[in-house]
Amino acid sequence: MRDNKMIVRLAQTALLAALCYIGFQVFRFDIPVGTDKTAIHFGNTFCVLAALLLGGLYGGLAGAIGMGLADLTSGYAMYAPETFVLKLCIGLIAGLVAHKIGKLSKEHTKKYILVMSIVAAACGMLFNVFADPIVGYFYKRYIFGMEVDLAATVAKFSAVTTFINALTSVFFATLIYNALRPVLKKAGLFIEVK
Repeated sequence: MRDNKMIVRLAQTALLAALCYIGFQVFRFDIPVGTDKTAIHFGNTFCVLAALLLGGLYGGLAGAIGMGLADLTSGYAMYAPETFVLKLCIGLIAGLVAHKIGKLSKEHTKKYILVMSIVAAACGMLFNVFADPIVGYFYKRYIFGMEVDLAATVAKFSAVTTFINALTSVFFATLIYNALRPVLKKAGLFIEVK
């Protein structure tokens, strides 16, 4: 029985990694900033959804792998290491809040599940709102040798797009999670995260 749960969890992780990839690769709107660019996308939505469904580690890995691969196969290849770390952290934080603090995979009222999924998603994305522009600035400045003014300008644009991505991710991840949870339970595919 334990092996079946692990197979289901790995399959769900792979599926959500693929959705993270699609959310970034297909549903992305690039915004040029000088010689660089930033993007509004839906990849983070599936990263947060993965953390809500699978817990922090598997959810973070789904986001890190899916969006890291999306970076590698698009014009963002040089940001793949940064993406991997940041998306892993989003998943770890959202999963920690959802499952270790909120015990979201246990039985609760619909209202509690809705509120806790919003709080968990918001915590993961709040981390990203601050970390993405800051890490991005230092990444561009010290790894790529970008000039200070350009790195600062890109970080400011990144902060705006990251905030937009965060709002849409919290909304859609929460919506999808609350719709999927009862369906997965009924199908016997809902795995309790401990």
